[in-house]
Amino acid sequence: MKKKTYSLYETKAHLSAIVRQVREGDSVIVTVHGEPAVEIRPVAKKTAKPLTPNEARRLELIALGELIPARDPHAAIVPGRPKPGALKRFLADRNK
Repeated sequence: MKKKTYSLYETKAHLSAIVRQVREGDSVIVTVHGEPAVEIRPVAKKTAKPLTPNEARRLELIALGELIPARDPHAAIVPGRPKPGALKRFLADRNK
């Protein structure tokens, strides 16, 4: 990345060309009365946010077909109907 220096007067007169240079990767220093005042530099490219371990695992399970994403993630969760004797079976399994 090259750095070039322009006076404020030159910057105002050639702003379009300076912006083109900056978009190509150069940085530009603008001086006022011979003293550096500001730097014009390219905006950093946005990088993808890394996935959390939980999010990566969720995507992996979806790809394997072991997890099916909700059609409407904001829908209310409706509990299933209880099966008769479920508590008795649970307690019997727990006490084995």
